[in-house]
Parts: sequence; C-alpha cells; structure tokens
Amino acid sequence: MSIKTERLISRAKKLIKKGEIEQAKKIYLNILKSFPNNQDATKGMKLLEKGEKIHPTKAQLDEVMRLYSTSQMNEALEKVELLIKDYPNEHLLFNICGACYSEIGSLELAIENFKKAISIKIDYAEAQYNLGVAYQKINKLDSATEFYQLAISSQHAYPTAHNNLGIIFLNENHLDSAVKCFEWAIAYSPNYAEAHNNLGSALQELKQFENAKKEFEMATSLNQNYAQAFHNLGIICEIINEPKEAIAHYEKTIQINPGFAEAYRNLSKLKKLKAKDSYVSQILSLYSRENLNLSDKARLGFALAEINKNLGNQDEYFKYLNEGNRLRKEEINYSFEESNNFHSIITTLFGFDQPVVKNSSKHASNIKPIFIIGMPRSGTSLVEQIISNHKEVHGAGELLNFRNILTPILDNHLKEKNKSFSKEDFMSIRNQYLDSLADLKTEEKIITDKMPMNFRLLGFILSTIPEAKVVHLKRDPIATCWSNYNHYFTAGNGFSFDQEDLAKFYKLYLDIMDLWHELFPNLIYDLCYEDLTMNQEKETRNLLKFCDLKWDKNCLDFHKNKRGVLTASSAQVRKKIYQDSSEAWKEYEKYLQPLIKGLNVN
Repeated sequence: MSIKTERLISRAKKLIKKGEIEQAKKIYLNILKSFPNNQDATKGMKLLEKGEKIHPTKAQLDEVMRLYSTSQMNEALEKVELLIKDYPNEHLLFNICGACYSEIGSLELAIENFKKAISIKIDYAEAQYNLGVAYQKINKLDSATEFYQLAISSQHAYPTAHNNLGIIFLNENHLDSAVKCFEWAIAYSPNYAEAHNNLGSALQELKQFENAKKEFEMATSLNQNYAQAFHNLGIICEIINEPKEAIAHYEKTIQINPGFAEAYRNLSKLKKLKAKDSYVSQILSLYSRENLNLSDKARLGFALAEINKNLGNQDEYFKYLNEGNRLRKEEINYSFEESNNFHSIITTLFGFDQPVVKNSSKHASNIKPIFIIGMPRSGTSLVEQIISNHKEVHGAGELLNFRNILTPILDNHLKEKNKSFSKEDFMSIRNQYLDSLADLKTEEKIITDKMPMNFRLLGFILSTIPEAKVVHLKRDPIATCWSNYNHYFTAGNGFSFDQEDLAKFYKLYLDIMDLWHELFPNLIYDLCYEDLTMNQEKETRNLLKFCDLKWDKNCLDFHKNKRGVLTASSAQVRKKIYQDSSEAWKEYEKYLQPLIKGLNVN
C-alpha cells in the first residue's frame, strides 16, 4: 500500500472519530475504485455500513426537531431519550436532548447532555456553544467563556458565539475584547442587529459616542421593532445633548413595547407630562399591576414622582418618591452595614503606616491625573466640565479604573489578614492605573477622573500617585443628600434610597475626609460648591492654580463644552451656573424630617 493511500486511510479514521461519516465514506470509496482489494478500505466500508444501522434515520430526527421547533419540549424529550437508548453513540441526539432540557429550565441536565455530545465528537461547535449558553444562564461566566472560545476555535464563523462572548466581556468591563467580539459577529453576519446594538453599548462605555450612535442606528434600521436599541439611542442622544431626539427615541421605544418601564422614567425626565397625557395613564396602569417586577415598579415610581413634581402635587410627589426609593433599596438589597464595614476596613488599614510611592523621575509618568471627588450630587460634574474646557485637559468622566484595580489586591490582603501594603503592591496599583489612562489615547496628558466615590479610596490614590491633584467638592449637607434622594441611580449608591441611610452615610463621608486631610495635609483642595456658584471666575482661577494649569477663559464657558456627559448632571452642566440650587430642598422641608434629624442640622 502506497504512502498516499496510508494517509487517506488514516484521514478516514480520524473523520470517523469526529463523526464525519459521509466524508470518511467518500475516501474509502475513492480508494476502492483504484484498489478494489484494499483490505483496510474494505474493512472500513463494512464498519460504516454497519454503523449506518446505529445512526437514527432522517425521518426520526425530523420528527424530534418538529416537536422541538413547535415548543413541544416534553414530547421532544421523550422521543429523543428513546432514540438515545437505540443509538447511544450519536452526538447529535445528546445535543438535541441538552437543548430540550435547557428550554424547560433543567440546566444541569442540559449541561450533562451537551458534555456527552462533546465527548463523542470533540470539536462539536454547536454543543460547545450550547454549553456556553447554559453556563451563562447560571452565571458561571468563566465556564461560559471557555466553551464559547472552544466553539469559535472549532468554527470561527460563528456569529452568535462571538456576540455572546462579547456580552460577557462587556459586563466584565473588558471593553476592547468586547468590541473585537462584536466586530467579528458583524463581519460574519452584517445584518445581525443585536451585535450592532451590543457594539454600540461597548463603544458608549469607551466614550466613543458618535460611533456608538451609528451602531444603535444600524441596529434599529435592521430591526425596526428593536425596542432596546431605540432606548439606547435615546440614552446616547441625552449624552451628546440632543434632548429632542432622545424624547423621540423614548417614545418610539414605548410605542414598540408599552411595558418598557425604564423608557417611561427617562421620558419623564426630559418631557414635562401633563395630567391628561396618555403616557401618564399608561404609567399608572402599569404601576398598578400585581405581577409587576420590583425593578420596573421602582422605575415607574420615580417616573410618577417626576410627573407629580412638575404638576405641583407635592404630597403625590413624595408618595411616589418615597415608594420608588423603598423599592429600589429592596431591589438591590442594600444594607447600611455594607458601607459601615467598608469604612471600618479602610480607616483601620490607614491606622497603620502605609508605604508611599516617591514622586521621583524613576516613577514619573507623562500622564497627570486630576481626581474630582466628593459626595455624589455635590458638584463634581460641574467642576469636571469647567476643568475639561481647558485646552490642556481631557475630561474622562466617572472612571471605575482605580476601584477595579484596587479591589482584587485589597480582597487578597483582607483574606490574608494583612494590615499593611507593600511598596510592590502600591507600584502595581500606580502602574496599572496610569496605563489605563494612557489607553484612552488622548492628545491631552492631563486627565480628569471624576468618580465621586473615590473619596473612600483617597488614601490609596495619594499613596500610589502622590503627584495627582485632588479636588474635593463640598456642598451644603441637606442640599447634597436631598439631591441624592430625589435621583434614581442606575448602579451603586445604595445609601441614597433611604433618608436615614443617607444621613448616616454622610457622616461616614465627613469622618473619612477628616482622616485624609490629617494624613495628607495640603494635598487635597477643598472647593465649596456654593462659593463657585457665587464667585465663578475667582473660584475657577483658584482651582486652575491648584491644578498647575494656566488661566484659560474657556473654563468660564464650560456650558459650551460639547463633550458627552454620562452622569445625572448632564443637563445642568450644559447651562450657565445658577445660584440658590442648594436652597431647593427648603420647599420640601416637611417631607425631609428623617434626613434633617439624622444630619443634626438646625
């Protein structure tokens, strides 16, 4: 037997192991045409002919798939399990069985069957993908990632696998990886509306707002009933200061899906709805449903609060505001003990001497961060808008970078009960953070990070990046807490949904800021929000001086800054500074007694 024939026989055997029977059969038949007496090919063909009897017929498979496609899952399961008894080595049957179990919610059994399918056919892309889906459903994301990647390795032209993997990366804030996945999905399936929508979400997180908008528009053009994509278009239009377009997109979302609670909440912020407006009756009808989930009821509560505020119905305003906040707190399962425990951990850690990275040429960076911190709703967005209008500054917005870098290192120290950090730890935090700012690839090397809650991490910030500028916003306590209480936060800030929690959290904030001032004297610039609104130019000059920035009159025209703003203050920072905003709470004083008493304010 020639070497070529030997290779063909070996190839046929490998194909059989993979379950690719027809291709193996073709190889054997071609060999037998040239060498009718070839024993290996003859033996192989006999085994395949015998094997045909151990594989289900097309009619049998068609019957199972008919039941599956018409959602008759129990009947499909009954049929496929009978077939598995007759054909125990058929990978396709185990995959179908797994799909049936997945549809009825029996995910452990689904996973078991998908794994059996893969054990029979090792590079079975569809079963690998289905395993990824099953693991994603039970939130085992590492396993889901592994099997999506295996499916892509087995069959790279697999758009849904790329898309689902991208969703995991997006949720884990691995944005560059997410973008690549969605781009592959679109490359293989250009009309894949969901992938365009997801790519838009990733680009939005990367603050590439115009590109994000194009992807959302593409998604809606491909699927004109895609409510989520229209809603995302509304959000992006708010970010880039196109309120009329945002309203139109929210209304389109509601037209497609009248039960889209978040669209009503966003619409109520931008459009002053009248009592007889049809949207109001729709919201009330939805809100009264007994089967409405907690999340949607909280959103609608905030929408009804906003509507009644605009109508001047104070009692109704606070009725819905209190209920919306209560539901939101319940939804995220917040307990003040979470905040109190974190505060205790940080203050205890900094009760011990911590190393400080020396600001020397050895560790120098051409990136110069400015951290803008304070309680949420204290004016941090306004100050970033002012500073970022300087020609030498890039406003990066609310970055999670520092917290995400610190968290695993901090968790490891707590696990090992370490009371102090090493210089190596701090150098790692420093380098990772400055590299993350460099990854923004901005022309400006002075970059603002206005994550307000970084006030809790200030000891780590100034220990690792002592050259950083830190601007701390101070605002009237009741005005600050009231502004938190009447705002719906889409993520975090669980303390804001209860007046008593707010007062207690505010005291933690004051306590830790006193500690940072004591440990890092002269490195924190306190800026009073009320002073800024009363003496804009004077306070702006002082602010720029602290930041080692030359005077730039553009900073006075911050409201003309065209940068996208992701925070709750996006509308306010596009207006000229207005005074007396810190007095707005007085109109509602009788409703705010728990907050006022908690703050001990006369």
